[in-house]
Amino acid sequence: MADLPLDADYVIVGAGSAGCVLANRLSADGRTRVLLIEAGGDDRPLRERGQFLSNLMIHVPVGYAHTLKDPKVNWLYRTEPDPGTQGRRHIWPRGKVLGGSSSINGLLYVRGQRADYDGWRQMGCEGWGWDDIAPYFKRSEDQQHGACDVHGAGGPLSVTDPAGRHPVSDAVVAACEALGLPHRDINGPDQEGVAWYQLTVRNGRRCSSAVAYLHPAMGRPNLTVVTHAQATRVVIEKGRATGVAFLRGGQAHVARARCEVLLAGGVINSPQLLQLSGIGPAERLRALGIDVQHDLPGVGENLQDHLLVSSNFRLRPGTLSVNELSRGLRLMGEVARYAISRKGLLTLSAAHVAAFCRSRPDLAAPDIQFHILPATVDGDALVRLQKMQLEKLPGISIAACQLRPESRGHVHIRSADPFAPPRITPNYLADPLDRHVIVEGLRWARRIAAAQPLADFIDHQISPAEDIVSDADLLAHARRAGTTLYHPVGTCAMGHGPTAVVDPRLRVHGVRGLRVVDASIMPRIISGNTNAPTIAIAEKASDMILADAIQNAAMA
Repeated sequence: MADLPLDADYVIVGAGSAGCVLANRLSADGRTRVLLIEAGGDDRPLRERGQFLSNLMIHVPVGYAHTLKDPKVNWLYRTEPDPGTQGRRHIWPRGKVLGGSSSINGLLYVRGQRADYDGWRQMGCEGWGWDDIAPYFKRSEDQQHGACDVHGAGGPLSVTDPAGRHPVSDAVVAACEALGLPHRDINGPDQEGVAWYQLTVRNGRRCSSAVAYLHPAMGRPNLTVVTHAQATRVVIEKGRATGVAFLRGGQAHVARARCEVLLAGGVINSPQLLQLSGIGPAERLRALGIDVQHDLPGVGENLQDHLLVSSNFRLRPGTLSVNELSRGLRLMGEVARYAISRKGLLTLSAAHVAAFCRSRPDLAAPDIQFHILPATVDGDALVRLQKMQLEKLPGISIAACQLRPESRGHVHIRSADPFAPPRITPNYLADPLDRHVIVEGLRWARRIAAAQPLADFIDHQISPAEDIVSDADLLAHARRAGTTLYHPVGTCAMGHGPTAVVDPRLRVHGVRGLRVVDASIMPRIISGNTNAPTIAIAEKASDMILADAIQNAAMA
């Protein structure tokens, strides 16, 4: 560490989906000094001793099945017992490596609905409507189909079609069309419909934010990246953030920020670090023996997540699904196929087909999303052991989530120890609307399975059992089998009210020189997967940060 510069214009905490974008954009001029601190290690297979397999699995698309349970690259947080899901404690994967959760996620590229961002603007977050953020989706994107009014080309993040198709998934698309869901670009002006998910994949390999943004920038002399560095607090002097204290190899260090400290630790670690630094609910912090720097009640509140409930169906004998391809000689063949052509099973993402529909016909936009894949996870192993283990017989999963849940949870530190994981309380299904919509999602799954031509492939429903038909019984199944979709947001919410944590320029209320830039700033969860929006948030934030620096210099 002695030879590494620990003074910079900007100190960024967290090299995840947002932090990698910030490091690239803020250091692009070659003059602005940027220090990026990451608690995990390098994502490249040959850069971390004892982690060759773990890091290799980051870059093979289907490797998410391994990284989602690998403590070498994953924090594997556990929630508090959740009353809405029968008191179960859920494992929440979060990336512990360069690229953060974009290095371990299911690779799906989804932006959300125009109404999501316009809703933020209506809540007082000026500058965050769809027309404001859409250019940043386009700037980030290198779309396989080229540039158009909606998509961009030439950006850092590769967005591609799946490398292979499957006849059962083709039948799913046709079945959804038969139910009135049009086949369309779900990232276009209207989300309602069915499509093959596009993926953050480049040449058959994962395109994480580290691959897209950080690796190309790491040769710049004005960018320093420090891994295995656990941030312990933000240094605050006279109401201004001036640096970050961190531990590395048992040694304490302080990185000084001439301009700003930027927190990009994500929905769990950003509020955790704020609270450890004395920024949060004053009464709770004092009870833990933490000196209060600024009483900010909303830190750690407003937690939202998508609860996923899968409907699983057995396919007719003779139908080949991912279940059978993932074992024995067939798996060996798929490994060889990937090595030769970068195609086949090893390019698989978390789902093949996306479907967005409405729980009620009078709604203005979809409120249910499906992740559909010709594969079925052993439900008992998933619930009891939190282990993703495919079944041996052929199957298909049609998994529903409610896009805009009303239930709210929180993230609270349990002590002043920066290594103690915080208390995560999701409060799934606490709101009656959430319970209604997830039941309708289970009913929609049955409609899709019963529609032609998919019905010709279906033998019977595995779960929920076919005799589970009442609202009460379907809700009980959701409580028993629902799991996180890995989309937590909201714990450092943007806005102006008493519970807001950051303003619309992502500056922490009441503390100068400090911003939060990650999914935790979303005041409401977006209608879809959260990685692409987080990258777009960081793209927009980088422009705001640089513009503010120019304005501050002019006023000095």
